[in-house]
Amino acid sequence: MLRRYRFPIAALAAFLLVMTAVPPLVQAQSLDDLRASGAVGERFDGFAQALKSSAAGVVKKVNAKRQKIYSDRAAKEGTSVEQVGRVYAKQIFRKAPPGTKLLQENGKWVTK
Repeated sequence: MLRRYRFPIAALAAFLLVMTAVPPLVQAQSLDDLRASGAVGERFDGFAQALKSSAAGVVKKVNAKRQKIYSDRAAKEGTSVEQVGRVYAKQIFRKAPPGTKLLQENGKWVTK
């Protein structure tokens, strides 16, 4: 009878091992957590940048959403996506938690 449960138990054990081995950054609860930890920075153009490879997936999703917002706003305002992104970047910089890395237009990173 015990043989019948060997595979499910082994599968569950492997799953738990993988989940506990996942780096903490992947398990971060929010973009603010990633920014405060230094894994994600914010750029002057209104887009996020992964500073650690473990945050790349989150940044890709965030930037896709921002691209849509900026594109929609640019179309409504009759301006460029770049201009809209720069306006939003100022708001993002103000609201970002302490410790967030900010890329300035001159190419230098500063820490809030």
